[in-house]
Amino acid sequence: MSAMSSNNWNRRNVLRAAMGLAAAGGLAACGGNNGRSGGSSSGPTLNQYFHAYGEAGTEQAIKKYAKAYDKANVTTQWITSADFESKLFATLLTKNAPDLFEFHPQIQMVKSGQVADLTDIIDPVKSDFNPADIKSHTVDGKIYGVRMIDDPQFFFYRKSMLEKAKVEVPTTLDELAEAAAKLTTGKVKGLYMGNDLHGVINPMIWSAGADTLNEKNEIAYHTPGVIEGIKKMRKLFTSGNLLLGAPTESWDPSSFNQGLTAIQFCGMWAMPAIQEALGDDWGVFPFPKTVDSGKQSVYNGGWSMFVNAKSKNVDAAKEYVKWLWIDQKQYQEDWATSYGFHIPPRSSLAQSATKLKSGNAAEGVKLFNEFGHFDNIGWTQAMITALEDVFADSVRKDMDPEAALDKADTAVNRELKKLFG
Repeated sequence: MSAMSSNNWNRRNVLRAAMGLAAAGGLAACGGNNGRSGGSSSGPTLNQYFHAYGEAGTEQAIKKYAKAYDKANVTTQWITSADFESKLFATLLTKNAPDLFEFHPQIQMVKSGQVADLTDIIDPVKSDFNPADIKSHTVDGKIYGVRMIDDPQFFFYRKSMLEKAKVEVPTTLDELAEAAAKLTTGKVKGLYMGNDLHGVINPMIWSAGADTLNEKNEIAYHTPGVIEGIKKMRKLFTSGNLLLGAPTESWDPSSFNQGLTAIQFCGMWAMPAIQEALGDDWGVFPFPKTVDSGKQSVYNGGWSMFVNAKSKNVDAAKEYVKWLWIDQKQYQEDWATSYGFHIPPRSSLAQSATKLKSGNAAEGVKLFNEFGHFDNIGWTQAMITALEDVFADSVRKDMDPEAALDKADTAVNRELKKLFG
C-alpha cells in the first residue's frame, strides 16, 4: 500500500534498515495508538507494529481484524513517522519490542535470531501461496514471515497525452527517453521516476538481463548491460525531461493525477485513486528493456508479517498470525483489495478477487505474472545502499559507471562474506 510502503521510502522500494542500528528508546513517542485494540479475551496481550499506510481505512481495518480475535488481546502500534524501519529495529532491541511486526524478508533478521520460524503454520497451505513469495521468505528450508500483500510496480501513462504527442508505449529504455522528450512541455514533464530514482534501480538491472545476486549469492549486477543502463539513466537525468523535486514521492500518484507528468513509476496500490482522478485516461506498462538483450520487468514489493523470536509470547503470536493471515481469507482479501489494489499472495484469493479481474487492474496482474521479480532475502540494506551510491555517483554526478560499480562490489562482497562466509 502507498504511504511509505515497501521499498519506496526510497523505493516503497526498500529503505530496509540495517539490523545493527543502535539501540534507542521505545516507540511510544513516534505516533500511532497504544490503546488496546483487542477484544475481551482473557488470553495474553500481544503488541503488533504497522507503518502508517496512506489509504483511508487501513488503520481501522487492522484494528477491526485484531478485535475479532478472541484468544488474545491484540494491541496495534500504528507508526506515523517517516522512519518506520529505524524505529522498529531500535525498539526490537529493547524490552518494549513488539510481539509481531510487518516488514520485508531480510536475512539478517534470521541470522540474528530475531524472527521466529513459521514453517509449521505455513506448511499446510504452502501450495496455495505464490511460490516466489515462499522462496523470498525461506532460509535453509525454513520459512520466516507470512506475506500479506504483493505490490507490483510499473509505469502509469496518460493515454491522451501519448496520443496527442504521437508516442507509442515504450518497450525499451531508449524509447522511454524519447517519449519523455516528446511529452515534455512548458507545464508537464514527460517522466517521473521518483526524486532520488532509487525505485527503478532494481528494475533497470533486471531489464538489462542481470540480477542483484545469483543463486550462489554472488554479485550478478556488474554486467555490460547494467553499465549501459546507467549511462542511459545519466542521459535521462540531464535531459530536462524528468520531473525532479516533485512535491510527493513516487509511491504517491498525486504528481500523475495533477498532470505534472505524463508517465510515472508507481505501484498497483494507486490504481483506485488514479481511476477516480483520471477516469479511463491511463494505462500501465512494465519497466522497458534496458538493452536489446534484456527483458521487461516488474518489481514486486509488498509487506509480510513476522513474529519476534525474542518475545515472551512466541506461540501466542504465531497462533494469531495463523488465524489472521492464513485462516481468515475474507480479511486477507479485504486487506488486499479494499484499500488500494494489491495482489493477494494466496493463489486461490488472487484468482477469485473480483476487483482485479477487469481493466487496468487485470492488466497489472498480467504484467506481474509475466514479468514479476521478487525480493531476494539475501539482498541486504547495505547492498541496497551500495547501488544507491552508484546512482548518486554515476547518474547524478557523472562518475564512470565501471568505477562506481567496482566501489559497490567492494561493499557488497564485504556483506556477502559476513552472511555466507
